[in-house]
Amino acid sequence: MEGKIKSEGKCLFCDKIFAKAGINRHLKTHLDKKQNAAGLSYLVKVEQNPRWGKSPHFLSLWIDGETPLKKIDKFLRDIWLECCGHLSAFRNPDARMPYEDDDIPMSRKVNRIFHPDLKLEYEYDFGSSTELVLTVIAEYPIKADAKIVLLSRNEPPECYCQTCKKEAATQMCSVHDYDEDSMFCDKCAKKHAKVCEDFADYSSMPIVNSPRAGVCAYSGGIIDTERDGIFKK
Repeated sequence: MEGKIKSEGKCLFCDKIFAKAGINRHLKTHLDKKQNAAGLSYLVKVEQNPRWGKSPHFLSLWIDGETPLKKIDKFLRDIWLECCGHLSAFRNPDARMPYEDDDIPMSRKVNRIFHPDLKLEYEYDFGSSTELVLTVIAEYPIKADAKIVLLSRNEPPECYCQTCKKEAATQMCSVHDYDEDSMFCDKCAKKHAKVCEDFADYSSMPIVNSPRAGVCAYSGGIIDTERDGIFKK
């Protein structure tokens, strides 16, 4: 089902909607015109690690070169991940420096790590892990408008109830997340609760606009909350 879900996001600069495959090319046309103070900044795409399959979720970030990794870690937790204060780490799979064979220090600034085409791996929660990849799309000789600027995020995917096939899904059952029927509208969720004791007890999870939906105790972020829930029909 994931491969059939449309993924698109709105540009911060012009409010136009673009598909996931083209949004960063469009964002570059805006950043190319910026005339901020001299410095370094980066256009970065964030998405689920592809080894876990296709996902409609993405972030497009403009990150200032003076930003330490710990600020990116906090941003990712606040918009997509934080549930129980789990550990996290950045890793460079193509490490060329000895310290990068392990976790990269969170205090390190991105201007000492980032370069165009770099793919940096990120993992949140070493048990029920959510794994991301940060891809550096472009580098700019200017400061960003802030340490981290959210340029675009995928709109809430169109996820329908897998029982009635008509209404938007609002809840999912974490113990049936590999079954065909694991996402429900409010009405069908009540029916599912009658046949699944776990659903009423602990396995009912809200549908949220994040690759961590349905994992651990994640129930949504605190950044860009208007696009954090279900899609509107």
